[in-house]
Amino acid sequence: MTTLAAVRRILAVILLVGMTGTSLELLLLKHDEDVWQLVPLVLLGAGVVVVLWRMLTGSRSSALVLRVLMILFLASGATGIYLHYDANVEFQRETDPSLSGRALLWSVLQAKVPPALAPGVMVQLALVGLAYTYRHKEQ
Repeated sequence: MTTLAAVRRILAVILLVGMTGTSLELLLLKHDEDVWQLVPLVLLGAGVVVVLWRMLTGSRSSALVLRVLMILFLASGATGIYLHYDANVEFQRETDPSLSGRALLWSVLQAKVPPALAPGVMVQLALVGLAYTYRHKEQ
């Protein structure tokens, strides 16, 4: 096995572990109360299936589907950060209506529920997935 093939295999395993762990965490946190909360769970489940497909077949179509899915991961992460941030702004303003500007931003970013930057893990997973398929020779 070449060094590049080994690195690709490591990236695939990191991706699978990250998607599985994130899925379990979201399920344990009951992150399934509305449609928006189901989006990352559906994407993560699809991601596991597609990465396994890619690892087993190495087909051109599996690479294309994985790349498209990783773009959806990026969009999901960005949307999630916005939704978490927005929910925190609303909560912080209810708690302390005098908050604004930098103080509001700092309070929002430090909030524990929902963690404002937690959806960034979808972005991180997307970048690992895109690195895994970068210039990957299709069969």
